[in-house]
Amino acid sequence: MASTGDYYEVLGASKDSSAAEIKKSYRKLAMKFHPDQNPDDPGAEERFKELGEAYEVLSDEEKRAAYDRYGHAAFKTGGGGGGFGAGGFHDPMDIFSQVFSGGFGDFFGGGSGRSRDGRKRGSDLRYNLEVTLEETASGVSKGLELEKYVACETCGASGSKSGDGAQTCATCHGHGIVEQRMEGFGGIFRKQVACPGCDGSGQEISDPCPDCRGQGRVEKMDRTQVEIPAGVDHGIRLRSSGNGDAGVRGGPSGDLHIVLHVKRHDVFERRGEDLFCEVPVSFGTAALGGELGVPTLEGPASIKIPAGTQSGTIFRLRNRGIRDISSGRKGDLHVEVRVEVPTRLSGEQKEKLETFTESIGEENSPMHESFLEKTKRFFNL
Repeated sequence: MASTGDYYEVLGASKDSSAAEIKKSYRKLAMKFHPDQNPDDPGAEERFKELGEAYEVLSDEEKRAAYDRYGHAAFKTGGGGGGFGAGGFHDPMDIFSQVFSGGFGDFFGGGSGRSRDGRKRGSDLRYNLEVTLEETASGVSKGLELEKYVACETCGASGSKSGDGAQTCATCHGHGIVEQRMEGFGGIFRKQVACPGCDGSGQEISDPCPDCRGQGRVEKMDRTQVEIPAGVDHGIRLRSSGNGDAGVRGGPSGDLHIVLHVKRHDVFERRGEDLFCEVPVSFGTAALGGELGVPTLEGPASIKIPAGTQSGTIFRLRNRGIRDISSGRKGDLHVEVRVEVPTRLSGEQKEKLETFTESIGEENSPMHESFLEKTKRFFNL
């Protein structure tokens, strides 16, 4: 079942309600509408499921922030939130079990992302960065703008209005767990559960900061400067340590993972550390030989064209490729020449070309000689 009602209204809470207030409201309503307490009311089960769905979102700070921004669309595949997708909800009975019987999952801060003092590590972020071939060859410093959690300036990341930060929980005295009296089919028994006062962290905020609601961080557009080393290639992932989301109440920040996408170049093609390009050469230069200007990433260069150079001949310029990111060795530039055939000739040029062609004959062509040799072998001549 997917609830279409406002999650805050479902739980009888408001957008300004603290996490503790939302949990208290959920506990009260979940007990009231639990199917076991209402065996003759078929609507109670649906109401109970709706409560579980609303609580799963509003009890998780990241999901709550996404819901506040995008509403229900945040949890639909392809929705505006883009974060959690369809099918992201757990069974409401699992949530009820965790809240009332002490499961140590994300709801109570027992996961690996939370430190002993209750400060939760920020999430890692991904950024797709487009760079040019020239930038990958030389390295570049890039300023990235992305929306992420940063430390709250109002409370100095402490989460409290007074700036005193978290205090030892008065309910569990910093242990994060309390003993609970449970009634079951087998009778009455006692069980250790996560402290409801501090969500199992052992710390609590008595005066939550109004800007960050006790989290010690707020979401905003932030600019991060990153260094892209020379030699990187398309698809490489770079990690910028500590530039992800800020942690909860001064907790450690996550990392920023930058995935590089190299733009297609108009002249060069990269293969490993080598570069390849095609350069046109005039018929006269190819036949008589001469100097040919060629492009490189460092600027113009020239190569010597021997007389009689054929179209498709490849010349190599050493150390004009990309520097290997690990060894530091530079690749080569491979230049393939393409002989240009004139397409527009004046009458005088045509006459001179015809005279020239007659004077050398077809037999003077290396390709013609190769073809004749192949023909002789085929016919056993």
